[in-house]
Amino acid sequence: MTLPPIEERPDLYDEAERWSVDQLRAHQLQSLQASVRAAYEHVPHYRRQLEERQVHPDDITSLEDVRLLPFTTKKDLRDNYPFGLFAVPREEVVRIHASSGTTGKPTVVGYTKQDITTWATLVARCIRAAGGRPGDILHNSYGYGLFTGGLGAHYGAEHAGCTVVPASGGNTEKQIQLIQDFRPRIICVTPSYFLSMLDAMEGFGIDPRETSLEIGIFGAEPWTEAMRQEIQERAGMHATDIFGLSELMGPGVAQECVETKDGLTLWEDHFLAEIVDPLTDEPVADGEEGELVFTSLTKEAMPVLRYRTRDLTRLLPGTARPAMRRLQKITGRTDDLMIVRGVNVFPTQIEEIVLAVDGLTPYFQCVLTRPGRMDELTVRVEASPGVDEARRAAIVREVQHHIKSRIGTSARIEVLGEGGVERSVGKARRIVDERNLR
Repeated sequence: MTLPPIEERPDLYDEAERWSVDQLRAHQLQSLQASVRAAYEHVPHYRRQLEERQVHPDDITSLEDVRLLPFTTKKDLRDNYPFGLFAVPREEVVRIHASSGTTGKPTVVGYTKQDITTWATLVARCIRAAGGRPGDILHNSYGYGLFTGGLGAHYGAEHAGCTVVPASGGNTEKQIQLIQDFRPRIICVTPSYFLSMLDAMEGFGIDPRETSLEIGIFGAEPWTEAMRQEIQERAGMHATDIFGLSELMGPGVAQECVETKDGLTLWEDHFLAEIVDPLTDEPVADGEEGELVFTSLTKEAMPVLRYRTRDLTRLLPGTARPAMRRLQKITGRTDDLMIVRGVNVFPTQIEEIVLAVDGLTPYFQCVLTRPGRMDELTVRVEASPGVDEARRAAIVREVQHHIKSRIGTSARIEVLGEGGVERSVGKARRIVDERNLR
């Protein structure tokens, strides 16, 4: 597999990308102290939380003192709905985003004018790290609206000097037409939807490797190394990972550098990261897996202290940007964890198995049921066109064997025909919980 060449342009780095570790840590401490003070003085929720812990902003004298601060959870954001966590007058908030939320109130995030500039600057940094350059056409398939993905990528791409095609999600046939006609070099999209786009291209007789696309910036959902390899082979393009979350800012918190593709470089000049044991809440050392926790360092409208992302990963030493640590590719979320007869199961584990079995498409869903007293897992997979019944039966046995041997639990396997598993135009719905329906 030969991928398009990427011109290395260190001259396009932001100043912070050139800092030494000492410069970075000094900046982080100064910014942490300012963020804690802003939260204490202007956000009643944080003032109460800090006073309950008998912590004052003056107590923050080192980066390790971040552990004195309270955790922030999604529940805290909902309890302070809509504007209770703003640290500036509402009139100074120039934009509001909100998560869709499956239950309860959405989580609301506000931005000052400077916050929007910071966000655009960081997404532009991500685009450059992925290999994008000023003058590139960027096809943006992230959803616009209250979701942060579309507008976050859009403003960042413009800030990077790109020409933006604001395609948003859905209407796959139109998107393919735009890609053919406008000839973008970069696409921003969820990996699951891009696979649907590749299927559609091939269905129309278009070879994805012959399109103009050279760089994909994929995010908004966990995806595996196997999926990266499939995308790169089918589309003949570089597939890089972007990370963000609406509660912290949106896309642009971290980005995989195209020259290494070895995890997400965390923009530590704006975000202080920790990894904690999700069961004990105690911090773990770099290199150990746990739950990712963030404290914002430069947000004005809504500083966030020790936000629990529920994402599972580990912190690794910097490579492409040596002073800044990397996030290992997100392996799953604590709230995506399925416990099946005492065994922890994540959708990414199932995805790795599905992608390795000949005769299957990348589409699958994990269905949880409780026909009796025990939970049962059914994995719905979709066969490739032309797979006969004998091969389907063999696929069932093969997938069951791998789930049992690699993960340690049993599962029913349903092999469906083409289109049997729902397609995503945004984030893929990997888990279907039917236990409460019975």
